[in-house]
Amino acid sequence: MKKSSVLVCYGKMKPELVKGYKYVIVESKHYFPSNIRVLKAQNSKVFAYISLGEVNANAPHFNELKKNTLGKNKIWNSYYLDLNSEKTIETLMGIIDEIFAKGYDGLFLDNFDNFTIHGPQKDQHEAIIALLKKIKEKYPKKMFIQNAGLDLIGETSKYVNDIAVESVASSYNFKNKSYNLREKAQFEAYLSRIKSLNETYKIPFILIEYANTSQLSSQIENRLGSANMDFFIGNIDLQNLPNFKQ
Repeated sequence: MKKSSVLVCYGKMKPELVKGYKYVIVESKHYFPSNIRVLKAQNSKVFAYISLGEVNANAPHFNELKKNTLGKNKIWNSYYLDLNSEKTIETLMGIIDEIFAKGYDGLFLDNFDNFTIHGPQKDQHEAIIALLKKIKEKYPKKMFIQNAGLDLIGETSKYVNDIAVESVASSYNFKNKSYNLREKAQFEAYLSRIKSLNETYKIPFILIEYANTSQLSSQIENRLGSANMDFFIGNIDLQNLPNFKQ
């Protein structure tokens, strides 16, 4: 059975423990350039997480951007950014400069769903495309993974290398904090759409799934076996290396 080829971990971990992944996605603030060199030596590509749509209240740049926010995402204790603000764009580009100065291969770009037709930042649809274009033009040799925002792929595919999609085979309930397997019909329909987009735009997909037990993790792996796509299975908070109860 195909095993996870991607690791996503936003908590601080020991770089020397991470080996053999195609993509490693981390929170940049936890690591020095020397740590990134270790990760790159033991894995194919290393990406830094950044949200282009929200800023978390615990982020180092929160105070710099809090006056340029447009409401709160209560689930993640984060605030929606105003991409029509020059200050917001200037700050984000500065953060990206700092990230790449550390030696990362690329960026994992979060919250693209926010800018789709039903998202809280749907009115900033043109602004996110303009920002993505700006980043790609400044760093044409770097790699970029777009998280979610499937409705935008027609406009974003020329700027990104991969599309990440969360909870295709699995389903996490935030209200009762339960991990579940997605209904079979829903899973098959979702995967069918992803495969269609993959064929249309010739862009690879990464499936990010959530589990808390070895049994559920195995069930997810079984479902993804026929997908022939890179995937990751971990805990919902993404703060540690995946740890599943027996």
